[in-house]
Amino acid sequence: MLAVAKFNVMPPRSKKAREAVAFGAAVREHRKAKEWTQEKLAERAGVSALQIGFCERGDNVPKLTLVLRIARALGVRPGELIDHIRV
Repeated sequence: MLAVAKFNVMPPRSKKAREAVAFGAAVREHRKAKEWTQEKLAERAGVSALQIGFCERGDNVPKLTLVLRIARALGVRPGELIDHIRV
């Protein structure tokens, strides 16, 4: 028998992952240093502006492919976006 979801939409996260918030802050810092909008970064990274917004707010934990796309678009090593995060 198949499991049925209780919600029609995903419920909001009760708590944001600390690492996701730190990653998002680094993305925002690099983006603003270039004086880019979220839309411009999204276009350069080949993703939607919504995804960039979710990342910058720490609303989601990005997959490695998104981390790499964002880093490439910003012209930085992926490590520059995550090296400061302590677990």
